[in-house]
Amino acid sequence: MTMEVKDKDYSVQYDSQTNTVIFQGELLLSDMDSYTPIMSLLDNIVEQEPPVLTLDLRGLEFLNSSGINVLFRLVIKVREKANMQLIVRGDNHVSWQSKSLVNLQRLMPTVQLNWE
Repeated sequence: MTMEVKDKDYSVQYDSQTNTVIFQGELLLSDMDSYTPIMSLLDNIVEQEPPVLTLDLRGLEFLNSSGINVLFRLVIKVREKANMQLIVRGDNHVSWQSKSLVNLQRLMPTVQLNWE
């Protein structure tokens, strides 16, 4: 089953076969309320408690501060699930990723960051 939230500038797609959330494009939504459909998708996934959840951010060229806040909230929710592991795939050539993704490990030291 695939679940997706998309717009002309971005897509957030969940592949339940691989338990991977794929982010692509540029997420420049105006405020936290604008991120509600994405947060709902992510909350739904976490509630299913897959043993391993992968966030593939390599195709996400830009994420504003509200979007980074969404990622932080997701990490906190996964941290509360004792049986879930989180893997984040990033591209260290993308400026916002190289600066922000390391902070995920402060929230959840067991998060696995894979750089490409």
